[in-house]
This record gives sequence, C-alpha cells and structure tokens, in this order.
Amino acid sequence: MNFTRWSARLPRTQRRIAARADRGARRPKPAAAAGCGAVPAARGESADPAGRGEPPAAAPSDVAPPAAVPTLDGLSAHDLLGQVPALVAVVYGPEHRIAYLNDTYVGLFGSRTPGTPAGQALPELRELGLLPLMDQVLRSGKPRTVKSRRVPAGGPATTPGPRQEGAAPGPGRSRHGYYTFTCSPIEMTAPKAIAPAQAADDRAAEADLDGTPVDGTPVDGSPVDGSPVVGSIREGVVRKAVAVPDAVATETVVADTGPATEPVRGVLVFGADVTDQVESAERLRASERLQREAAVTLQRSLLPQGLEQPDDLRVAATYQPGGTDAAVGGDWYDVITLGAGRTALVIGDVMGRGVRAAAVMGQLRTAVRAYARLDLPPHEVLQLLDGLAAEIDPHQIATCVYAVHDPNENRLVYASAGHLPILVRDPDGTVRRASEPTGPPLGTGGWLHTTGSVPLGPGASAVLYTDGLVERRDKDIYDGVAALERVFAGATGSPQVMCDRLIRALGITAEHDDDVAVLVLQHPARTGHDAELFHNAALELLGGVEAAPRARAFASGVLASWRFPMELRDLGVLAASELVANSLQHGTPPMRLRLRRTDRRLIIEVTDGDEHLPRRRRAEPVDEAGRGISIVATIASSWGSRRTPGGGKAVWCEFALPAG
Repeated sequence: MNFTRWSARLPRTQRRIAARADRGARRPKPAAAAGCGAVPAARGESADPAGRGEPPAAAPSDVAPPAAVPTLDGLSAHDLLGQVPALVAVVYGPEHRIAYLNDTYVGLFGSRTPGTPAGQALPELRELGLLPLMDQVLRSGKPRTVKSRRVPAGGPATTPGPRQEGAAPGPGRSRHGYYTFTCSPIEMTAPKAIAPAQAADDRAAEADLDGTPVDGTPVDGSPVDGSPVVGSIREGVVRKAVAVPDAVATETVVADTGPATEPVRGVLVFGADVTDQVESAERLRASERLQREAAVTLQRSLLPQGLEQPDDLRVAATYQPGGTDAAVGGDWYDVITLGAGRTALVIGDVMGRGVRAAAVMGQLRTAVRAYARLDLPPHEVLQLLDGLAAEIDPHQIATCVYAVHDPNENRLVYASAGHLPILVRDPDGTVRRASEPTGPPLGTGGWLHTTGSVPLGPGASAVLYTDGLVERRDKDIYDGVAALERVFAGATGSPQVMCDRLIRALGITAEHDDDVAVLVLQHPARTGHDAELFHNAALELLGGVEAAPRARAFASGVLASWRFPMELRDLGVLAASELVANSLQHGTPPMRLRLRRTDRRLIIEVTDGDEHLPRRRRAEPVDEAGRGISIVATIASSWGSRRTPGGGKAVWCEFALPAG
C-alpha cells in the first residue's frame, strides 16, 4: 500500500515535515556539478515533502521583517480630539478657564472665547452640575463620572440669560439627549510670566528674525499674545498647544515651548452620547412595566373579587404585589362556604414570578374550588391538587394550606403542603402555631398528606399568610414567623383592620421585593341579641320504627321555639323526616339529628355510621321509594353530603331565612 498520499494527513505529520524542512534550510548546500542539475540530498531536502506537488515551506530567513510600528509622537491633540464624536472641553486653573473645545462641543453648545472662566462662558456645565465635580477632580487628582445627564432640546446654552461676549450660540439638539460625563485631571505646560518690557523686546527681536509683525500676530496663525501653551500627549494626559489670552492685563507670557515653561493643572471634560442606550433602557422599562401591569391585572382577576362571608366567621384578606422592580408572584387565597355552616379557607403560593406563575395560580385556585364542592377531607383535597399541579407544569411547584372550620366542633381542621404554619390566637391573647406535620409542596408527587386540627372557639382568631410577609433576605424565615406572632398577639379590631396592621407592623411597603397575601378570620363570641340568633339542637336516634315520629316531633318543637314562620316550620319538619327516613333505610347506627340556626339560614343535618353517600335520582311512577332526596332538594335552598372523619356520613340541607 502506498502511504505517500496519506502521510501528510496522519497526526503530527505536517509538523514533522516542517521541522525537517527547517533543519534542511539551515544546512550548507554543496555546489552542484557543472552541467548537472541540483539533486535533493535527502528526504528532508525534498522540494515536495508531502508528495502532493505543494511548494516547500519558506525558511525563517526568507520572511521579510515586519514594517515599522507607527508612533503617536507627531499626533496633534487638536486633530485627535477634534475627530472624537463626543463632547470634549479642556479647562485649566481653579477658575476652570477655557483652553479648548472640540467641534462636537461647539456644534452643540456654541463657540466660546478661550481663557474665560467656565462659570461664565459655559453655563451648560453649571446646569449639568459639573462645576462642583470639576472642583473635586482638581483637588483630588482623581477622575469622576456622572451618568446619563439630560441635555434638553436646543441645549442648555440656549436658555435665557446673559451670554459671554464673543460667544456664538450653537444649533443645539433637535431632541432631548443624554450624556455621560467623565472629568479627568490633566497636566499642561504654559510659558512662565515675564515683565512687559522684556516681552516687548523679545517680540521685536522675534519680528526681525522670523518675520513676525511687531503687533504680535504670527504669520502661521499661532497666538503669541500672552497665551499659555501646552505641549504633547503622554501617559494618557492631554498636552496640546492651546492659546489662552490672559485675563489680567498686567502680565504677559511668551509662546516659548522651551525650558521657560511651568506646569498647569486642568480638567478634561469628556461627554459620551448615551441617548440611544438611555432610550432603549426606558423602552425596556416601559415594556417591563406593561408586562407587570398585565400580570398584576391577570392575578387580581383570578383572585376573589369579593370574599364569601360565612355565618359564623368574620373573614378578610389582602393582597399586595411586589415592588416595581419585582415581577408578580403566584400568591392566592380563597374562602369557600361548604354548606351546613362549614367553611373552607385556602392560601397558597406558586413558586416563580410573572404571567406564567399567575396562570398556574389561577388554575390551582379553580381546582381547589371544584374539589371543595366534593366536601372532601383537607388531606384528600391536597392529594388531588398535587397530581393536578404536576400535570399543569412538571417544573412548577406550589405551597398551600387548606383548612375547614366546623362551628359544631369549634375546631379548624387543616392540611398543609409545604406551607408556613397557621397562627391561632386564643381569647386570652395566647398565640399558637398549628404545628402538625406538613407534606411537601404541590407538584412533587409521591407523598401522602395528613390532616391536623387546632381549636378555634368563640373569641379566637387565626391568620393564614404567604412567605412574603415574614421572609427577609438577611434573616431566617422562622424569625419572621416569631415576629408575626408578637404582632398578631396585640392586633385588635376587625379582620380587615388586623390585615392592615400586620402588613404595616412587618414593614411591608410598596417597594417590598415579594408579593404578600394575608387571610384573617375571627370566630366572634356573641352575646345579647346576637346570641339569640345562633342556636343548636341535637337528638340521638337509636333506630326502630319510633325514630321517624320522634324526629318529626323534635323538629317541630325546636322550630316552634325558635319562632319561625309556620311555612318554614312545615318545610323544616318535612326535610328532617325525609333525611331521617333515608338514614334509617340506608344507614347504620349511631344516628343523630342536628338542627342549627344562624342569622341567615336554618340547617338540618343527619349523621349515621354508613359511608355510602346518597345520590339524587329520578324515581319511576311505580317506585315506592327513592323520592326522599329529590323532595329535600326541591324544597331546600341547598343540600349535600360528606363523609365524616370517624367513619360514616352526614347528609344536610339548608333553608334561607326570610329577611327581617
């Protein structure tokens, strides 16, 4: 096999060939015999080392030396600064007298007479706040920068006011602009001051030698009328011959760049046009503001527009989005009346920010309301939400607390998915945390949530909240929870007043970096006339044929004692009879009939030991049974059923009380 054509493609082959060619070029070549052509002495001297007809590599000695690197020694500072597309002004001395203005500066603000103080001739520097900055630079010898100073259309030099004589106004800007100014210390050279008589003699001598007129006007146009002259550019410091007429007529200096010079400290003002960047940033901020407003609008539309007010609780909530620099989060809350006087309270937080978090929040809130209508235990509601959250977005998680208040038991039964603990304040002011074990956040999957409970009797209050209320970047989150406990212990007033006080006491302002949701509920202790509007009555049913007549008699007597109208009493007795009959036929002992009235409704509830929930169905004309639940659903305002925690079920119905 011929390896010639492939040898150059093998690894490191070309480098070996180049090395051989280098060694061959350094060897002395023997003289060729007369009449004979040159013959390569070895493979390293081959004219075609790779065997592909390529020319040999050039020896290092054959490479032309690099051209001379240009220097900046002869570069004119006037030419350099005049071509810079930025504002450039050079001033000197404690009064910041004008030494140089480039064409860009003159085109924007107009020409100025050299040698005049900047406070008089450059009003734009005063209006831009640069004169104090230039004083600092001159004193400290360190550069200073101010960003994005606004130059209005026409430029500050066009504003009304006295103008230095001999200064021509510039055309200014056709629209507002923004400039970033950097003031840098520089050192220039100027001729030393000499006596006026000696200066006149020197000028006369110079006129004889180089043809300069005695009046001091040189033929090349360079000023010699007592103007300091500065030299060249070195070490990043601008040095340029600049003519500055002396403001004091008693001294004259000569334009001599020789040894008779002295250093002069000055300031180089450099203004870069950043209008496009500032306008782009403003457009970006406007776009972000519109997006944030859209997210806030979306989130507020997904939150409850008005909280449902249960009969036995007073509830209020507040939501505050994060500051203008923070995107909208996914905090939400809700209050859901479940029937039979029971109320579900929900608060949650979707991780992340923006429209996506708000959209996920809206889906979860809708799902919570749907699952709540099933009247499931709190831990089962969270189990369903966990699976749904994983389906909505597998990369999105959320925390949530779902609690149910039952006025018959005076307890708050809850389940938590990675959320902060509920705080409960007893009537004596003691604050307790609902510290039952919590499960992981929603969307993680594979976890069985559990249900806990905490007492919430008359006179007690509770608060549900999101992490934005208590979390701070420099503190542990449970330090914030402890601070909330102290504030909650002393908070009084209505639930809405308590929400506002908690927000203020924990330092939540419009610039807060996270959104906050707070839900406060109170179980008021009623006395006097209010207490007369809330009553409970219960009857234990042992079964048998006498259970239904006992239930009807009990219901009739209780409703009469509560002074209900005759029509409502008859409907209540009929509903109690049908519910008890359904329980006797399909349920198991123990059985109980409970009557409860509030200021707005009458509630009738029957419990038994069987877990099979009744369903409303259409009974055929020939059927002798199956109409009890249909009758109850027809005459009552609402009805429902649920499984009880200890096993069994509860079937209930409600009647709205007449106004007045």
